[in-house]
Amino acid sequence: MNKLCFSVITDTLLLKKCRITTSLQEARQLHALLLTTTNASGSKSAFLYNNIISMYSRCGSLEDAHQVFDKMPQRTHVSYNALLAAYSRVSEQHCVYAFNLYTQMENMGLRPSNMTITSLLQAASLHGDLLIGLLLHAKSLKFGFLNDICVQTSLLNMYSSCMDLSSAESVFCDMNERDNVAWNSLILGYLKNDKIEKGVYLFIEMMWVGFTPTVYTFCMILSACSRLKDYFSGRLIHARVIVGNVSPDLHLQNALVDMYCNAGDTQTAYMIFSRMEKWDLVSWNSMISGYFENEDGEKAMNLFVQLKALCFPKPDDYTYAGIISATGAFPCFSYGKPLHGQVIKAGFVRSVFVGSTLVSMYFKNQETEAALRVFCSIPGKDAILWTEMITGYSKMADGMGAIRCFSEMHHEVHEIDDYVLSGVLSVCAYLAILRQGEIIHCYAYKLGYDVEMSVSGSLIDMYAKNGNLEAAYLVFSQVSHPDLKCWNSMLGGFSHHGMVDDALKLFEEIIKQGLVPDQVTFLSLLSACSHSRLVEQGKLLWNYMSSIGLVPGPKHYSCMVTLLSRAALLEEAEEIINKSPYVEDNVELWRTLLSACVINKNLKVGVRAAEEVLRFNAEDGPTLILLSNLYAAAGRWDEVAEIRRNMKGLIMEKEPGLSWIEAKNDIHVFSSGDQSHPKVDQVQAELHRLKGNMIRTENDDSEVQNACYMGYRS
Repeated sequence: MNKLCFSVITDTLLLKKCRITTSLQEARQLHALLLTTTNASGSKSAFLYNNIISMYSRCGSLEDAHQVFDKMPQRTHVSYNALLAAYSRVSEQHCVYAFNLYTQMENMGLRPSNMTITSLLQAASLHGDLLIGLLLHAKSLKFGFLNDICVQTSLLNMYSSCMDLSSAESVFCDMNERDNVAWNSLILGYLKNDKIEKGVYLFIEMMWVGFTPTVYTFCMILSACSRLKDYFSGRLIHARVIVGNVSPDLHLQNALVDMYCNAGDTQTAYMIFSRMEKWDLVSWNSMISGYFENEDGEKAMNLFVQLKALCFPKPDDYTYAGIISATGAFPCFSYGKPLHGQVIKAGFVRSVFVGSTLVSMYFKNQETEAALRVFCSIPGKDAILWTEMITGYSKMADGMGAIRCFSEMHHEVHEIDDYVLSGVLSVCAYLAILRQGEIIHCYAYKLGYDVEMSVSGSLIDMYAKNGNLEAAYLVFSQVSHPDLKCWNSMLGGFSHHGMVDDALKLFEEIIKQGLVPDQVTFLSLLSACSHSRLVEQGKLLWNYMSSIGLVPGPKHYSCMVTLLSRAALLEEAEEIINKSPYVEDNVELWRTLLSACVINKNLKVGVRAAEEVLRFNAEDGPTLILLSNLYAAAGRWDEVAEIRRNMKGLIMEKEPGLSWIEAKNDIHVFSSGDQSHPKVDQVQAELHRLKGNMIRTENDDSEVQNACYMGYRS
């Protein structure tokens, strides 16, 4: 009798241990002990088997759980529920096993319980299968589970996951009693389906009817505030957490850190971070990313050093991507290259996520070859990495590299989005290569991205800069509600081609549409006025720009100085330069003014302009030449001779200009005296052949003229 009591106590303790263990190794040991110590009747108990199945499921070993299930001499609906619950929560691939199990259960004549339906709805939710979800809804009605709150909540989740929010709302409205889980389920459904404002309103309603939000509710709403960029409401939620004496767990603290970082308040974010009792990697990554987004690379680096000093947690690929992005603007030998070494050491060198940030960092530091090496070292390149290369080449003004990269991306059948297309079209505009731009336009049309605002703006800009204003206007006219970028692209096209009247009419349309012009708008208009010498119109635009609070940039000052200089209003141009805050850019402005003074023979203003330039660089060759010409125009030959003597010791260098030609889907670049082109011999041979043809044509023309003359004389 005592032996039997001991056995029962042992079995009870082992079963209790089964319900709490999460270690697979420990679970297998417990399973072995139960098999060896359980009494004869207990060894065949379905209750024992069900507990072992649940234990293995909790430990993440579905294979072991299914083996135990298969060996059961007699299965109950609880046995099926235990395995169903496991399969319905793991992954989308395992959901099929859950549905198959339910079919077996029906074939066995076992009646499903509310837990069965709940698990199956969870599987349908994970699988995203609305048809199965509807069938299960019908089953719930058939078996009388529609008033069960667990089933109702599972129905809410299923409809939300299947993007059927109207059905989810109907289920929610039909619920007689709603708990926090039900409210959270529908809020989450709204957030998952980008109905963020509805989710926030439901949260307000939840509090209005007297429900106390859970920590999970606060996490969701803080995330919603970040997505809406409604940081004032985010702060109110934080205040509610404090006033309600809610004990924030790690997830809520991370959500608060993330919200404040998104709001640009890294000081408050760090205060919350520093008061956390323990951090996970999400905490560190959120804070590092926050410093990156707010351009505080030094603090991000200090935080990364603190993280590296800890034994746990270890930085992951997201950490390295964040810190490389945060320090990307610094010289790469200070942070970028050492971090690249850390990435290699940590084994993330093949990570696409880290690779894209390394590529961006090297391009920012103008190290194209290093960026290319990183790019080539990553085997499974994704669209983001390809895009980073294309935009990197574009920013480096390497149009050929960008076009070549885009072509390779297309051939490797990567998904190309509007961001990539917009970037590569900008390259076609910069290089003035119409044929490539037209091909990309066709590709954008085929993919359906030609209607995207960013692509439309880039197409207008590309056609305008390639001289095809008709095509540019056709694209512009097909945009239903053009944004300011589209208007600016069209305006820039008119300005670039000297069509000032059309540019001014378009500007009036921009104002009528209720859009606020930006600096790009006024730059195009001032440039058009400068080319057409519309002084009064230019002055009006300059004053209007200031009246709406826009600060002129260096290029705006350049346009105004050029406009006034061409109109011989040299004193006014000088006054504009003196008002310019861009001291480094003023050198070019003074040189423009000096050139105008030479033309207008204004020695007084010209000398002052030359002195301003020579104050920065006393050996500035172009300025000395202009000053010499100014003195010559005024008959001051002694000064001319002195300047010429001073210039004799100077080395006057001029950077050679570049020209390029598009041939057979490739772009060839040439410069004066350049012998580096791989087909230079063929080019030289072709030039000699053409030259010979030109000489023969000239001789033939002379012979024809002589013959005609002789005929006339005779």
